[in-house]
Amino acid sequence: MEKKRIRVGHSPDPDDAFMFYALTFGRLDTGPYEFVHQLEDIETLNRRALEGELEVSAVSIHAYAKLTDRYALLPTGSSMGDQYGPMIVARENFSREELPHRHLAVPGTLTTAFLSASLYSPGPLRYTVVPFDEILHRVEAGEFDAGLIIHEGQLTFAQQGLSLHVDLGVWWQEETGLPLPLGGNVIRKDLGPKAMSEISRMIRQSIRYALEHRDEALDYALKYARDMERDLAGRFVDMYVNHWTLDYGQRGRDAIRMLLDRGVQANIIPGPIQIEFVEDDQS
Repeated sequence: MEKKRIRVGHSPDPDDAFMFYALTFGRLDTGPYEFVHQLEDIETLNRRALEGELEVSAVSIHAYAKLTDRYALLPTGSSMGDQYGPMIVARENFSREELPHRHLAVPGTLTTAFLSASLYSPGPLRYTVVPFDEILHRVEAGEFDAGLIIHEGQLTFAQQGLSLHVDLGVWWQEETGLPLPLGGNVIRKDLGPKAMSEISRMIRQSIRYALEHRDEALDYALKYARDMERDLAGRFVDMYVNHWTLDYGQRGRDAIRMLLDRGVQANIIPGPIQIEFVEDDQS
């Protein structure tokens, strides 16, 4: 019997490679499904999801606000900033009130980093979209006043002589008492409830396998660690693949609603937004 092809979009980063390790290398019984992995940066995945191209994809929670007609959120695969998250870094210190007057390099306007920075800023951001892996170098070179950084740059920016203006995950926690929901996995609703639930369960199993076979999965994830040493890559993976990734839980769901509601209230996101989660048996 021919298997149904499920294209899974995720970032070429150690945390995503870690969580999808078991599915990539056939460590799980995938039943009637064949998983085909498509690696793209998160802003590209956000844009592809707007067109409904992939059956399953990692997306920014900010982008999900524009995807609710086609996609539901899987309860698994979240990237949650629990008192940490995207950062604004710069060569020299400046106040929060000065941020709208600084030229900011950002990794994409559909990223949650951009949404949270817009909520933090007292005025409209002055920005240019730059590939996320170029931001630190271009801020260091003086091309921009500051950079909005995601991924491993959160751990390495000081090596390039840059200082922290704000950790938006810390700021959000102080504002709301909730973690900052950065990214999640979505699934196309036209697959139908049965397939959506089954695929959700398999992704949960893949994440659980990686957590239970950490050294094995981390060996593979290092391929995408962009020159990070194993200890640093492991620290990064632990930040974004953990109990939140197995399931948002009620607190994570509340955080998503709070973030998107704040975006609507600030006229950054059109609303209202109907958030839909897939439910599975969590086996």
